[in-house]
Amino acid sequence: MSNEQRAIYLWAMDQLASGLIYYIVFVFSATLHEAAHAWAAKRGGDLTAYQGGQVSLDPRPHIRREPFGMVILPLLSVAVSGWPFGFASAPYDPRWAIRYPKRAAWMALAGPGSNLLLVLLSVALIRAGVAAGYFHAPASVQFGHVIGTDGGGAMPAIAFLIGAFFSMNLMLAILNLFPFPPLDGSAAIPLLLSDRQSAKYQQFIWGKPVLAIVGMLAAWKLFGPVFQPLFLFAVNLLF
Repeated sequence: MSNEQRAIYLWAMDQLASGLIYYIVFVFSATLHEAAHAWAAKRGGDLTAYQGGQVSLDPRPHIRREPFGMVILPLLSVAVSGWPFGFASAPYDPRWAIRYPKRAAWMALAGPGSNLLLVLLSVALIRAGVAAGYFHAPASVQFGHVIGTDGGGAMPAIAFLIGAFFSMNLMLAILNLFPFPPLDGSAAIPLLLSDRQSAKYQQFIWGKPVLAIVGMLAAWKLFGPVFQPLFLFAVNLLF
């Protein structure tokens, strides 16, 4: 094996290893996100997700519901691009959402709220590492790589893992707060409406795949310009 081939091989292995770490972070974060939806729905009187076993941090019931979105698609995308692309979901009763639109709105916000909680936990770990002298501001920043460390052994891997949790959960929180169906932000809009308007809104967005397609296209178009400055702002707050 030539030096060039060896360099390409090592780069590919590094990309694969990073992609698998991102996948593990994705599964944990998506599990917490959907468990938060299910828990909030149960608190609000809808037992649909609870009866499906999704008020749980065990990823298995969430994977059973969305095996393609949580296993097949993200692992295929890791193999192709080094980055997991996937999705998960928690069921709810649309009749309950129409009857109690405010409760359904809080249920929707519970998902991105759980991701923000993981962001804050990551921030606490990073700040503790900085205070202990293990972490410092990096020379450059990119998604997942937000922590510098001079430590040996497992410290670079720990820094990357915490940075991956910080970056991915910030991304999931911001993306899901976009007010476009089928994202969680669209389901939170009833908090700004009257009860009558909220019920009509729930009826309008329910069961319309065209709205979901248009909403995802709009979110895809706007996500980069919105996320990048917010990501850099959040990283600056770390240090």
